[in-house]
Amino acid sequence: MTLVVKIGGGAGVATATIMREIAQCVADGQRIVLLHGGSDLTNTLCQRLGHTVRVITSPNGMVSRYTDSETLSIYAMAVAGQINTELVALLQQHGVNALGLAGVDGRLLLARRKSVVRSVTPEGRVQVLRDDYTGQIEQVNAALLRQLLNAGYTPVIAPLALSHDGERLNVDGDRAAAAVATALQADVMVIMTNVPGLLTNPQDDSTLIRNIPADHLVDYLEYAHGRMRKKLLGAQEALQGGVPRVCIGSTSLLAVLSGEGTTVVASQIQFDDPGLPFASLEGDILRTHDHQRRKGASYDCNH
Repeated sequence: MTLVVKIGGGAGVATATIMREIAQCVADGQRIVLLHGGSDLTNTLCQRLGHTVRVITSPNGMVSRYTDSETLSIYAMAVAGQINTELVALLQQHGVNALGLAGVDGRLLLARRKSVVRSVTPEGRVQVLRDDYTGQIEQVNAALLRQLLNAGYTPVIAPLALSHDGERLNVDGDRAAAAVATALQADVMVIMTNVPGLLTNPQDDSTLIRNIPADHLVDYLEYAHGRMRKKLLGAQEALQGGVPRVCIGSTSLLAVLSGEGTTVVASQIQFDDPGLPFASLEGDILRTHDHQRRKGASYDCNH
């Protein structure tokens, strides 16, 4: 079995437990590719260096980091420097022959830099940003990952991609995991975060939604606040790419794989007609965001 696991970069993620469980899965013969984020450490480093952190909200309600050239350098220090090497060392301590990579290595993640980024101000005005170093992944070097997996390595990937012009780009970790899972035709993609899964009430863990049929995912968008929107978009992209199951949860990887978090399972309609039902998911996110913004809803970017 091939698993693609994404571990979040926010505060409160149970990293030590997840690393032990990955080691257990590898010992049981499962092939794992690990991707990670770095939002909390990036914010901490920005604060120490006196660099202002900017979070932007796109017109379709997606929350992301504004990445100018200085932020990109700090982000690279966090994800490709400290976090990636720490995770590799933790896995090595548990007997896993982990290998750290950034998406720029071996053209592992090739992305298109966004020429402009649109951001909605608190007053509702749309502004255009042209110096943002973020990208959308277009190609994954799956042959390199398979070669490493076949040689007994566990790849650990930092979410930095390479542009067509050779620039480093900040890419979303959840969507990077979806691209990798699709390229490897993984059996399961797991997103480990600091919340139990998709909640109908973000303040109440007992409102967890445990199971979502893939063809009804758009019906649950109203409950996805802040970063959870990117996780659902990553789930959508993985399912459209042929990954049969996506799990979202916290604390224990093994528990989430057993159904403790939110599980989205592919339905046959996706493979019969890739245009359904997710072709309009980002449009549905836009409509949902507009509706909630009119109601004065707020979003927590750490989810």
